[in-house]
Amino acid sequence: MRANFKPGPIFDAHFHVIDPRYPLIVNQGFRPDAFPVERYRAAVDALDVRGGAVVSGSFQGFDHSYIGPALAALHAGGGQWVGVVQAPPHISDEQILELHALGVRGVRFNLMRGLTMPPSELVALARRVHVVARWHSAVYADAASLAPLADALSALPALVIDHLGMSHAGLPVVLDLVRAGARVKATGFGRVALDIPGALERIATCNPAALLFGTDLPSTRARRAFHPSDQDLLYQVLGDDLARKITWDNPRAFYGLDTAPNTPRASTAA
Repeated sequence: MRANFKPGPIFDAHFHVIDPRYPLIVNQGFRPDAFPVERYRAAVDALDVRGGAVVSGSFQGFDHSYIGPALAALHAGGGQWVGVVQAPPHISDEQILELHALGVRGVRFNLMRGLTMPPSELVALARRVHVVARWHSAVYADAASLAPLADALSALPALVIDHLGMSHAGLPVVLDLVRAGARVKATGFGRVALDIPGALERIATCNPAALLFGTDLPSTRARRAFHPSDQDLLYQVLGDDLARKITWDNPRAFYGLDTAPNTPRASTAA
């Protein structure tokens, strides 16, 4: 690292809270250890984290009971925090608005861990949550598997691809989606199978606003856990100005924290 180098503040665009007081399920033979808010805060104590997005994991299924208490606990410690949950296709507009009132701002489709649904239902739900509450849709998958859905995903109003799309084979699909307006989470460096510096450079070249940095803590099932050097890598590869945007400006703008409040409107969907 450069002498006297100091990374900027972080809006942690992707991490998990695992509170065993709320339902947890075994997914593909895996049940995570506890990682409540206090452990998350301890894990990022050396970083300048000032807010972030709590993301539901496969082990939380479609249960949302933990998200309100998790966001409340995070807010109590300062900063600005939002949530991203998984949801079944039959979730009601009323439930979406209730979750929005708690601070939820997105729905996640965890195709990597088997929480699948027919493509038509995925697209329909992605469109409906945006109509109802202006939520984005996040997709966790090997992006190579998304090629048959690329046209439908490109047409969504607000799309995020998790963990750089996971694989080298998926990078061309990710780049096509970025050209169509998608965001990409620069997260999970310890779980992906690709050239991370090269992927960061190519995505940033397509759209400097596309990348959103996060810790992916507690890095469940990853080959290695998040390390502060993952943040340093952004600065080394992309330079100070762009790295600061990816760790702070881009995610805050995406989640509407630098603009007027994200106010939902009633859905016309049946």
